Amino acid sequence: MPAVLAIASHPDDIEFYMAGAMLQLAARGWDLHYANLCDGSRGSTTMGQAECAATRLREAKAACEVLGATHYDPIYSDMEASYTTENLRKVAAIVRLAKPTILLTHSPIDYMEDHETACRLAVSAAFSHAMPNLQSIPDVPTYSDPVTVYHAMPVGNKTPLGEAVVPHMYVDETDVIETKVKALACHECQKQWLDESQGMDSYLQTLRDLSREVGSMSGRFPFAEGWRRREHWGFCGPNDDPLKDALADIIVDTRES
Repeated sequence: MPAVLAIASHPDDIEFYMAGAMLQLAARGWDLHYANLCDGSRGSTTMGQAECAATRLREAKAACEVLGATHYDPIYSDMEASYTTENLRKVAAIVRLAKPTILLTHSPIDYMEDHETACRLAVSAAFSHAMPNLQSIPDVPTYSDPVTVYHAMPVGNKTPLGEAVVPHMYVDETDVIETKVKALACHECQKQWLDESQGMDSYLQTLRDLSREVGSMSGRFPFAEGWRRREHWGFCGPNDDPLKDALADIIVDTRES
């Protein structure tokens, strides 16, 4: 069974930006894997750090059950994300355990450092998945099958400087949007936090609005996710595009226009 691994920064990022493609792949027989690198422990104004981390972990595991995904534990606290050899070795272990054909992660340029660092670690872990001289933590055997990396849309579908981002492909998520919302709803503690910190009002409606905006950009789908394929060097074959191949019937490819 082919596998897809989503590596994101905080609990709820996968639900906002990646779960649509995951659910569509699952419907076609793919195995789902889910990793948030941050523990979410600073995402509250009402809970202490330890309580918040425990709450967010419990909620993420519940969301995983909704998605039908395998869960991997976080490796550092919010706002402590850093690109270090130790963290790379920990993320490499996740990649080697999941053995993904497709790796989904954040945009390389996004609204905050935690997202960008998670992206860098995910990319380097995918690059080194077959390197026996990069020992993972814990030590997990390497594998040699190709991995194709795809980047999600940045928060707000723009760079931090306000430049619009056009994806390589749009994935229709109309028939899975409510499952995606159900998974996000597992992160109950985030309603109050997102309302106060980022003015999102209803975070569930925000998800629908973002998905509808990307769907409108596609010119075809009511709800969609946008994805960009990373260049193949060091990861896969030059013509490998497994996300497009698996979901060909529900994709608009902007590279063909």
